[in-house]
Amino acid sequence: MLEKLIQIDKKLFVFFNGLGSETYDDLWLVITKQIYWTPLFLLIFYLLQKKLGWKKFGVYILFTAVLILVCDQSTNLFKEYFQRSRPCNDGELKSIIRVVKSSDTFSFFSGHAANSMATTVFAFLILKHYYKHVYGLFLFPLIFAYSRIYLGLHFPGDILTGYLFGALFGFAFYKIYQKYFLNLNVL
Repeated sequence: MLEKLIQIDKKLFVFFNGLGSETYDDLWLVITKQIYWTPLFLLIFYLLQKKLGWKKFGVYILFTAVLILVCDQSTNLFKEYFQRSRPCNDGELKSIIRVVKSSDTFSFFSGHAANSMATTVFAFLILKHYYKHVYGLFLFPLIFAYSRIYLGLHFPGDILTGYLFGALFGFAFYKIYQKYFLNLNVL
């Protein structure tokens, strides 16, 4: 059963990775770096600070930092335990895929997916009480994590597992934040 899931994951990877084109490689190399998302992060921080005030916003920043730390360390534990090769290092796939960027670390699960989903879920659950169209925030983890498939660094299963863990961590951190700092009795 597990072997069948791995084969499906590889086939999906080959399909999605194969959609790429040299024309867009540089764009996806930019998309995959967090620093280029700074304007979005600053906008989210502005919206949060405007509604929460400086004190609760400061606590939000602290929670976000700890959330990223927890996601990173969880990801590292899983990567070391499973030691799944990245697609760019997979002997079976190397000759048939587009490798735009390579890495010698392990693949399962994606830290980019976990961190982006965790922080998005956390921010979304706070902002949805104040802004109507905040669902658009979820474009960030979708595009950001897809860049990892495009570049040849993660399988779709790595991304989906990262999303799942990230969403769970983001929700858990929100519930703690909500209970002690937001004074909202929603959810």
